[in-house]
Amino acid sequence: MTSNVAAPAADTPPATNGHAEAHSTASFAALTLGSIGVVYGDIGTSPLYALREAVNAASNGGQATPQAVLGVISLILWALIVVVTLKYVVILLRADNNGEGGTLALMALAQRGISRGAGAIVLLGIISGALFYGDAVITPALSVLSAVEGIKLVTSSLDPYVVPVTVLILVALFAVQARGTAKVAAFFGPIMLIWFLVIGIAAFAPIMRRPEVLWAINPFYAVSFMLHHGIIGFITLGAVFLAVTGAEALYADLGHFGKRPIQTAWLFIVLPSLALNYLGQGAIVIADPKAIENPFFLMFPDWLLIAMVALATVATVIASQAVITGAYSLTRQAIQLGLMPRFEIRHTSEAHSGQIYIPRITRLLLIAVILLVLMFKSSSSLASAYGIAVTGTMVVTALMGFVVIWKVWRWSPVAAAALIAPFLLLDLTFLTANLLKVLEGGWVPLALGGFVMTLMYTWRRGSRLLFEKSRKLEFPLADLVAMLEKRPPQRVPGTAVFLTSDPLSAPTALMHSLKHYKVLHEKNVILTIETATTPRIDPTERVRLEQVSPTFSKVTLRFGFMESPNVPRALAIARKLGWQFDIMSTSFFLSRRALKPAAHSGMPRWQDHLFIALSRTANDATDYFQIPSGRVVEVGTQVTI
Repeated sequence: MTSNVAAPAADTPPATNGHAEAHSTASFAALTLGSIGVVYGDIGTSPLYALREAVNAASNGGQATPQAVLGVISLILWALIVVVTLKYVVILLRADNNGEGGTLALMALAQRGISRGAGAIVLLGIISGALFYGDAVITPALSVLSAVEGIKLVTSSLDPYVVPVTVLILVALFAVQARGTAKVAAFFGPIMLIWFLVIGIAAFAPIMRRPEVLWAINPFYAVSFMLHHGIIGFITLGAVFLAVTGAEALYADLGHFGKRPIQTAWLFIVLPSLALNYLGQGAIVIADPKAIENPFFLMFPDWLLIAMVALATVATVIASQAVITGAYSLTRQAIQLGLMPRFEIRHTSEAHSGQIYIPRITRLLLIAVILLVLMFKSSSSLASAYGIAVTGTMVVTALMGFVVIWKVWRWSPVAAAALIAPFLLLDLTFLTANLLKVLEGGWVPLALGGFVMTLMYTWRRGSRLLFEKSRKLEFPLADLVAMLEKRPPQRVPGTAVFLTSDPLSAPTALMHSLKHYKVLHEKNVILTIETATTPRIDPTERVRLEQVSPTFSKVTLRFGFMESPNVPRALAIARKLGWQFDIMSTSFFLSRRALKPAAHSGMPRWQDHLFIALSRTANDATDYFQIPSGRVVEVGTQVTI
């Protein structure tokens, strides 16, 4: 059974911004500390490689001049100010969907604001979601690899062990996912706070020795660098973008921490620490151009090097954890929005519904991450593959942000365009610069994103075609109920619940039950499960009851796209509304479809086979909807598509 996305009510108000108040049980300081650990892990570890790659690109194989170093640092600092601070911290954090953020939450919010063109919005959501998976694969590989490479500065004899140690750390990271992140997450905030304080404080000494590096704060140096370096400046811009990767996590994790804690952590801790560190690295390279080999670790004295490699490794593991968790959340949203088949979702916390574990996604991510490490073998090689996925996601976010500002916030289209256009232009510039790296490794996220896009599009299109075909073959429910009430078959005690995605038609399982068993239960319920375009549904709006006849009723259960549907728990609400039933005398009837390709399906033959393969991998509806397996009766049918 495929869940259909419920149409929003006509009077649905624009999303409000009061999610911070929803966290009243947790202190503001604790949420701010938690956001430092989870939200800023990715962008916080960018100094390990961002400046090195950008200066190397600017020098084009030669020795970097002080002017070039100042230009690169200026570009990095202003990218952090414009892209992260203004676009995400100031503007997009306000575009929350009932307190939830992220590209699919933004997609659902934009859909609510427009009546026509919803298909284009869904396509944008599919693109951004697919590109995020590319980011979720590259981030752990690049981050951990760049941290472990610091051991080469201790002694070059450790060079052969960099890749094996990286692989071991990544395997261990993915292995612990099944245990849940609750216990580990308690340490994320304090460790990342120490990380930001250390990398900021370490920069003071180099800056004091070379105070001229502070001129990089002037945006004139960024503009001058771009004007005087031509194509080299454009290539450098692609490497500069490495400094702002992870900005999407600001928005994606909005629902976990709220707007104010994320903004406070960025403005008072993360941004100052990053700015100081990039200035400190620049001072070291100006003093000794050969230090560009690894300016981050050269900021620290030899006696502190091993400790910093260990701290950097822990920080990159935390950064990797953030995107892995993000991939889980995105997958759950995609399933609920009908973009992916049902996967097994395990909850690792009784208190927090957002802490989930998806075994199949874990296995796929681990395989892809290990392959990347073994293919590229160094962070410099892998850095070329980074950026395209993130810039692509940012472009899509800006486009959907325009729709939300125009239609949901009700700004004039001119004002909305005036606000978003500068950010969109900058994002497109970064994307174009990163596309120059396609042959050097940028093809990896594009290939991953294209593959996931194909899966999402095929699943959505195939599900719609299957729904339309099934609807043509099904009998109107109202007509069937009238016939059964007039000439009732043999009755058996108990309640039968028939799950269907179309409440207007008689469920396939009901038709087959009547055809083969020729009996009907005393009470019959047509159960439809809808996914709303809001992240969560108030329990008072969870259940809708409609009495069709003395023995037939319709029950509609609504879940938000961030929720895991639990049918028994929702039916307990229905009991309070007057529907009397005993779960132990209730049978749930589900139809299991065996799909076969039709001669003319509306999709190409290869897409038919792909959709059928995806449907076979879908998790059992009994598990997904958390229905007691002992109360389920499955009726098999063959359907051609």
